[in-house]
Amino acid sequence: MKEKIRIASGQGFWGDLIDAPYNQVANGDIDYLVMDYLAEVTMSILQKQKNKNPELGYARDIPELMKRILPICKEKNIKVITNGGGVNPISCAKAVLGVAKSIGINELKIGVLLGDDIREKIDLIIDSGCNLNDMETGEPIQSVKDKLLSANVYFGAFPIVDALDAGADIVITGRTTDTGLTLAPMIHEFDWAKDNFDLMAAGTVAGHILECGAQATGGNFLGDWESIDNFASIGFPIAEAYPNGEVIITKHESLGGKVSIETVSEQLLYEIGNPKMYITPDCIADFTSIQLEEVGKDRVKVFGVKGEPDTPSYKVSCSYSSGYSAVSTLTYSWPQALTKAKAVDKILRQRLENLNLQFDEIRTEFVGYNACHGPLAADIDEDLINEIVVRFAVRSKDYNSIERFGKEIAPLILTGPPSVTGFAGGRPKPSEVVAYWPALLPKNLVQPYIEIMEMKS
Repeated sequence: MKEKIRIASGQGFWGDLIDAPYNQVANGDIDYLVMDYLAEVTMSILQKQKNKNPELGYARDIPELMKRILPICKEKNIKVITNGGGVNPISCAKAVLGVAKSIGINELKIGVLLGDDIREKIDLIIDSGCNLNDMETGEPIQSVKDKLLSANVYFGAFPIVDALDAGADIVITGRTTDTGLTLAPMIHEFDWAKDNFDLMAAGTVAGHILECGAQATGGNFLGDWESIDNFASIGFPIAEAYPNGEVIITKHESLGGKVSIETVSEQLLYEIGNPKMYITPDCIADFTSIQLEEVGKDRVKVFGVKGEPDTPSYKVSCSYSSGYSAVSTLTYSWPQALTKAKAVDKILRQRLENLNLQFDEIRTEFVGYNACHGPLAADIDEDLINEIVVRFAVRSKDYNSIERFGKEIAPLILTGPPSVTGFAGGRPKPSEVVAYWPALLPKNLVQPYIEIMEMKS
C-alpha cells in the first residue's frame, strides 16, 4: 500500500481551460489525472451528436489532449480517469488508442465503463414497476418518454475501481458521479472496504473539492479575489490522499492560484442541498463533519469526515425535447438608454400579441441594469447609464411562432426608439429547448460493466 497518492483535477466541465490537464501532468508529481467533462445538458448535446454520427457522442477535446499528455503520462506512470466518454465511451477509447498509435505508444490499456445509458431500456424499467417519476413533480416518465433525448444512470466509484484493478492506464466512463472519479483511485490504492462509510465519505468530499477545477484554487472566488496570484496561469487543485482518509488539498507551486480554507470552503458549499446528507451511489457524506486546517502555503488538510450507508437507488439524469426558443439583443445608447430599452420591450410585446403568436414564456432583460438581479435591481439615475443591452427571449412549443419572433427584431431598428445598435448575426433562429428530468432507479435494475480495450507491442 502506498503512503499517499496525488490526484490532480484536469477539467471542471467540457470547455474548461484547455491547457490545465497538460499543466497538471507536466509541472509536478501526480499519480492520477481526473477530468470531469459532463453536466446534465452535456449528455443531451452528446446524444444529439451521436444520433447524427454513430462515431461521435464523446468530448472531442480528448483525443487532441491525449497527443500532448500521453507521452508524459507513460513516462511518469500517471493514470487518467475521465467521464468524457459521454454517451459513446467506446468510440472515445478507440480514438485514444488511435492517437497513441500515431505518436508511437505501443502499449496502452483502457478500461471503458458501460451500462449507464438506459434510454433503450425505459419500457423494461417501467414494466418492472419503476415509473422513473420526476423527483421534483412526481410525474411518471411516460408523459415524456417519446421525447427523450438521453437517459443515463449516475454510477459511482466502484466500476472505476474494477477497471483500475484490471490494470487500466486510462479509464473512460459515461455518466458517473463527479466525486467518483477521485474516490476510485483511493479505494484502489488503499484497499478501502466498501462498507467503511467514513472513508467513502472522505474520498467523496475530496472529489467534490476537485470536481470544479480551479474553483477550489481561487477561480470564481467571492472572497478577496484580487489577492489571487497569476490568474493567467492558474493551477488546478490536487488532492494528496492518505490511507486514513485525510486529504491535503494543494496545487503545483509553479502555477498561479491560491489554496486556502476560504477557497476550499467555497467549493465545499457549491451545489449541495442538505449538508448532512450529500448523497452519492457510494455513501452519504456529512458535510457538517468536515474539518479544515491550513498546514502550509497552499496546503489545506481535510479531515474528520463522517459518512453513512449508501441508498438503494441510483439517480438517473434524463433530458427531453420541450419545444423551441430564440434569443436576440439590441443596444440603446445614452441619453435615456433605459427608457428607450423599456419602450422597445413594450413595442415588441404588443406586435407579438397583435400577430396572435403562441408563447409559453417571453422574457426581457436589460443588461447593465437588471440582468443579474432581476426585480431586486435598485433604481438608478438614468443619466449615469451609458448604454443598455436589451435581451429578448421567447419559448414555445410552436416552431412557427419562434421563427416569426426572429423576423420582428430587425424592424425595431427603424420603427422604434432612436440610438440603437448591436444587431448582428442576422435573424435569430429557433433552437430546440432541452428539459431536465431527474429520477431514481433501484440499483438492482441496472448493472455497470467494464470492457478492456488495449494495444500491445
